[in-house]
Amino acid sequence: MRINLRLIIFVVLLFSGVYVSAQKTTFTDSRRIDPPNWWVDMKNNTLQLCVYGKNISQYNITTEYPGFNITKINKVENPNYLFIDVVIDQSVIKPGIVPLEFNNGDKSYIRPYTMQSRDKSPGRIQGYDSRDFVYLIMPDRFANGIASNDIIPKMNDQTFHRDSMFYRHGGDIRGVMDHLDYIKELGATAVWLTPVQENDQPKASYHGYAFTDHYKVDPRLGDNDIYYAYVKEAHSKGLKVVQDMVYNHVGTEHWFIRDLPMHDWIHQFDTFTQTNYRATALIDPYASEFDKNKMSNGWFVKSMPDLNQKNPYLAKYLIQNSIWWIETTGIDGFRFDTYTYSDLTFMQNLMISIQNEYPQFGAVGELWDHCVAIEAYFTQHPKINGAPDSHLPGMIDFQTYNAINEALNKPMGWTEGLSRIYYTLVQDVLYSDPSRNLTFLDNHDLSRFYSVIGEDIRKYKMGITFLLTTRGTPSLYYGTEILMKNFADPDGKVREDFPGGWKGDKADKFTRQGRTDKENEAFDFVKKLANYRKDNDVLQTGKLTQFVPENDSYVYFRSNEKKTVMIIMHYSDKPHTVHLSRFVEKLKDFASYKDVLSDKTEPLKADLVLNPNEVRVLELVK
Repeated sequence: MRINLRLIIFVVLLFSGVYVSAQKTTFTDSRRIDPPNWWVDMKNNTLQLCVYGKNISQYNITTEYPGFNITKINKVENPNYLFIDVVIDQSVIKPGIVPLEFNNGDKSYIRPYTMQSRDKSPGRIQGYDSRDFVYLIMPDRFANGIASNDIIPKMNDQTFHRDSMFYRHGGDIRGVMDHLDYIKELGATAVWLTPVQENDQPKASYHGYAFTDHYKVDPRLGDNDIYYAYVKEAHSKGLKVVQDMVYNHVGTEHWFIRDLPMHDWIHQFDTFTQTNYRATALIDPYASEFDKNKMSNGWFVKSMPDLNQKNPYLAKYLIQNSIWWIETTGIDGFRFDTYTYSDLTFMQNLMISIQNEYPQFGAVGELWDHCVAIEAYFTQHPKINGAPDSHLPGMIDFQTYNAINEALNKPMGWTEGLSRIYYTLVQDVLYSDPSRNLTFLDNHDLSRFYSVIGEDIRKYKMGITFLLTTRGTPSLYYGTEILMKNFADPDGKVREDFPGGWKGDKADKFTRQGRTDKENEAFDFVKKLANYRKDNDVLQTGKLTQFVPENDSYVYFRSNEKKTVMIIMHYSDKPHTVHLSRFVEKLKDFASYKDVLSDKTEPLKADLVLNPNEVRVLELVK
């Protein structure tokens, strides 16, 4: 039996905390390897390690770990980087510490790299879809669970002022964990946090969309261990976890931006060039190359360098990072920020890679634009000539958002008001599965719904009802359930702190006692309908049947083999009588109904009288 003396020495020194060089004993382990660890039983048996360190390209890297086969060492423009191609022999490799030996002829050292077994515990990586109700939170503005991390020494942004919309307020992941029972009580089944990765930017870093380290939770929100604990606790309470991911850009202080691996790692121009924000240029059959290039390659803003996913090393880095977060934490889905600004072939390959490992994984992409065709074009199996298959399950549905906001602010016309909802849903013919779209009334970039509708509680109830009874995966922005309000001029005004999330707050809106009567009315309305939806799959996956809006009213049904629910929205300052004979195809088998909102049971009559700006949700009874 051949004794591997080098491996024995490595193990002894690993546990003693000492590293040895061939001719010198001085060594500072400032090198970085991403991903920081990997797994032995992934379906994809290839791995590319990004190794960073001063003049690291001078080193040769070898290992004798069975099944961990280094096939190529790639040197790039910057001598501080190496990209190591690895093929993992699944029939041989075992979990353990891989000794990576770095040798430049003058000195050598061994760097341990961990290969783990995948965690296949039940309840991990469930995915999310139309059966869920997603609660969106900006962690810095929700609740402060750990005051000691409000300011972290040596980080670029040392500001902490709750009275300023541009500075950090101290909310964190522990604060979210402290209120998971509140979220569950509301009827939500999933929680989406705006990005938790490190944003070590000089200013306005609270929103999370300017990563400075892809593998590290921002210390002001907690750390990786706290995030793992958050996912586990959410799952234990029956709540799924959606992670916000950004591929188009990073922050100017990102470690690999401060020392670029190569010139084309980011899109560069002779002078600063900003995107035109026109996703239309990507599908326009008449578009100029100038407009398409500016859309895809221009920077989002000056503080966010635009990543070039056509660079194969960067593409691999980002895809592996996504897999790493999923496998490490057990999260259930992604929300892709600024989806169409990234290279679309890359985004397609990203989804293929994710679905290869996790077929059930949920994902939606953000596309803030102005017509259904643009939205549908970028989803999986779109019914549009010339559209590629992105493998993306759904989009953030700005078109239904536009429709409901117009419906509750304009009188009904042939295409306006309530008719806008009808015409928007008609265009679902362009999607392969519109139920995978994420529907919403407002979010962290938009004016608060309650303000948009003129602080009218009747319109509020109509909007909430539409959200929770139409097709799609509904999402609710934190505070909408307690009538938080303001307009996005600028965005910071709609990112205010949730009252009660900080010690010393004048009111605690997480409790019934801390809310006003009207706030409790709104909270109770959401809670009742959301929990009804959670308990009745007819509103999750049931067939949607809509009738052409007439007389200031819009009527639609959700039905399956077990139940049929009728929804009536009446937007007018006058009462209205709905003649049920028009809906006989859906009503003929039923004799009465239960009003879901009032719990009253009534016989089905020829007519229903609706009050001004009233909404009804009726479960039909045979």
